Amino acid sequence: MSGPAPTPIPTPLPPQTPARTARFDFLNSKPPPNYVAGLGRGATGFTTRSDIGPARAAPDLPDRSASASAAAAPGVGRGRGRAPREDDDEEKGYGENQKFDEFEGNDAGLFSSADYHDDDREADAVWEGIDQRMDSRRKDRREARLKEEIEKYRASNPKITEQFADLKRKLADLPAEEWESIPEIGDYSLRNKKKRFESFVPVPGTLLEKARQEQEHVTALDPKSRAAGGIEMPWAQTPVTDLTAVGEGRGTVLSLNLDRLSDSVSGLNAVDPKGYLTDLKSMKITSDAEISDIKKARLLLKSVTQTNPKHPPGWIAAARLEEIAGKLQAARQLIQRGCEECPKNEDVWLEACRLASPDEAKAVIARGVVSIPNSVKLWLQAAKLETGDLNKSRVLRKGLEQIPDSVRLWRAVVELANDEDARLLLHRAVECCPLHVELWLALARLETYDQARKVLNKAREKLSKEPAICITAAKLEEANGNTQSVNKVIERGIGSLQREGMDIDREAWLKEAEAAERAGSVLTCQAIVKNTIGIGVDDEDRKRTWVADADECKKRGSVETARAIYAHALTVFLSKKSIWLKAAQLEKSHGSSETLDALLKKAVKYNPQAQVLWLMAAKEKWLAGDVPAARAILQEAYAFIPNSEEIWLAAFKLEFENNEPERARMLLAKARERGGTERVWMKSAIVERELGNVNEERRLLEEGLKLFSPFYKLWLMLGQMEDRIGHEVKAKEVYENGLKHCPSCIPLWLSLASLEEKISGLSKSRAILTMARKKNPGTPELWLAAIRAELRHGNKKEADALLAKALQDCPTSGVLWASAVEMVPRPQRKGKSSDAIKRCDNDPHVLATVAKLFWLDRKVDKARNWLNRAVTLSPDIGDFWALYYKFERQHGNVDTQKDVLNRCVVAEPKHGENGKQ
Repeated sequence: MSGPAPTPIPTPLPPQTPARTARFDFLNSKPPPNYVAGLGRGATGFTTRSDIGPARAAPDLPDRSASASAAAAPGVGRGRGRAPREDDDEEKGYGENQKFDEFEGNDAGLFSSADYHDDDREADAVWEGIDQRMDSRRKDRREARLKEEIEKYRASNPKITEQFADLKRKLADLPAEEWESIPEIGDYSLRNKKKRFESFVPVPGTLLEKARQEQEHVTALDPKSRAAGGIEMPWAQTPVTDLTAVGEGRGTVLSLNLDRLSDSVSGLNAVDPKGYLTDLKSMKITSDAEISDIKKARLLLKSVTQTNPKHPPGWIAAARLEEIAGKLQAARQLIQRGCEECPKNEDVWLEACRLASPDEAKAVIARGVVSIPNSVKLWLQAAKLETGDLNKSRVLRKGLEQIPDSVRLWRAVVELANDEDARLLLHRAVECCPLHVELWLALARLETYDQARKVLNKAREKLSKEPAICITAAKLEEANGNTQSVNKVIERGIGSLQREGMDIDREAWLKEAEAAERAGSVLTCQAIVKNTIGIGVDDEDRKRTWVADADECKKRGSVETARAIYAHALTVFLSKKSIWLKAAQLEKSHGSSETLDALLKKAVKYNPQAQVLWLMAAKEKWLAGDVPAARAILQEAYAFIPNSEEIWLAAFKLEFENNEPERARMLLAKARERGGTERVWMKSAIVERELGNVNEERRLLEEGLKLFSPFYKLWLMLGQMEDRIGHEVKAKEVYENGLKHCPSCIPLWLSLASLEEKISGLSKSRAILTMARKKNPGTPELWLAAIRAELRHGNKKEADALLAKALQDCPTSGVLWASAVEMVPRPQRKGKSSDAIKRCDNDPHVLATVAKLFWLDRKVDKARNWLNRAVTLSPDIGDFWALYYKFERQHGNVDTQKDVLNRCVVAEPKHGENGKQ
């Protein structure tokens, strides 16, 4: 029974569970191949060798990951949800052939948006258990098969180390000769086999044109170059494209010129060693570019000469252009046209004479002097073209007929004449040229004394403002023995110049004085200085200015001028001791003993209270060997300066050095009675020590110490006396008492340490030196004494340690650095000496030590230079002079030995370590 279909009752849908977020399990999964964390955002890490693996190919094993994935694939999504539909695929944007993602899987890719319920989780757990059970059943067979495949692969593909294992074992028996004969392996990497990129471009037309021009030849030669015997080459204008061709060409040219310059002398080839290079420099290769420039210049100069034919420089330039181009005949023709167009220009005629041949030059210059008879240059050129002096003089006299007032012509003709003719010519010359002083002076030199005076008087009338006339007159008077007139002539001449309104320049006049000194006119020099030295100088500046002038004259070697300045200064400043001393030093260096004695007598006469002048006078007499005269000078000094200790001590030294001990003792006794200082007591003790009076010496020293206890030399002398006579304990007490009064006295510390070393040994001496260094830090002498004490006892290591500390405490001590250089082994001395020079370059001890090193290396010249530097820096140290003299005795000659001795005597050295021994 049919009827209407019943309406279907809709079944209620199960409640929808809320969608949960996708689960990201990739953090716990195995990353895909070649995955680098952070690469997408640029945070890449570093790669180590463990990441790369061994440096060999990995075994080609079967990949089990694919099979494992295939086994696990059926369990994915099994029994999960409804079947997918095509509209779902279209909505989600991918189809059924979507590529499987090995890393994320289907869950993350295909079903990433599906719901994951508890039954899904339960189903996955069941399938995962089944997979593990099945995998455990096949594990043993799989591992055995994998092991077998690995062994098979390694047998067919062994490692390099395994292939050469037997050969490496045999290398143990390989001899050294075969090891050395193994060749070096080259670099056969691919990077060195890459071919460099080579590019080829078409050659420009300009380069081809330039090459064509270089192959052309020019036959025109430069007349200058032909005169010099060669061809001039302007290297800056030479085009260079093929350097090999240029080098071959230069070699060919050099060989050709050498062959041309050589000549045969006894079968040998002689070449001028100086001339051939000069001749080669004169080579000239003319290019087309230069010829083009010459053509352009020729057109320009042709336009100049045509538009303005009366312009001489145009003709001269055109002629020189043709000369440069090698067309000498065209140049002569052009300059000839220039002479015709500009007959009154002397430059054109001189150029024509230069370009003309030697035979035609005289005719050209003759036409020139006819056209311009008043041209001095043309007459001088005409005289130059003549060969003999007679012909030259004849030409010059003809010129003087045309130009009688030409000084140059008169000078030239006088130079060619003899004395008598020159005198006559000069008489005529001063008549024609009365305002030229050189003609008057030349005439005065040729005349006799009386005639010369007349000539100079006439010259003074004509030239009243010329200072050279009065200077020449003074020289004339001095040359003829009229010494009294010299000063008068200079004085009158200067007065006349001042009346004429002339300014007297003292600097210029001092130069004239030096010139007069060089000419031998000493009196004229002195007169000039006397009358001009005070001009333009203020009263308060006179002393300083005059002393400075004298020093400058001494530096220039003008001794007489400096002596004249000092003489004039002493007439103004009679009581200035400094000027007297400078004048005395000048006489001592450049004068005689008589002049020095006379000067010192004047000095003590005008300065009786200046003890330094008395002492200098007495010393000069003593050095001259006149002991009585020196004694008399000192006795005279007593009268003027009775309480001068310096004079008393000088008198004592004079008597003591001349073996007069009783006189010396009496002088010192008088000095002590008059209240002498500690130096007098010390000298008194020295006298007694030399005479051997020990008791008297002790008495004087003890009395002196009561009066002058802070004077360390008295303590030192007393301790040395006790040590000398064997009283070592008393000597120690003396040194200790002396250190109480003089704790900073280094010699006392050194003497006490030396005494303790002798009495008690090194330990006590070391303790004293340590205490001394603490109380006197930064003292290199104490460090050096401690170092030497250790070396004397063979303690080299302790000495080196002390030296290192010493150099830290005193880094610029030359004595310590010199010891450091000497203490190191010889191979290290060069480096140590370099460090010493850097630390203290101008220390004489370092210089002397370096000189010893050069001496040992047989470098004589360097050793001499360094020893000379040492004695120059410290002339007061006698050790360096002794070393220098020993060196000259071994490597020098008699002259060098005498020079060292003389310098040492002048220096008078008073210090040194070896001098104390």
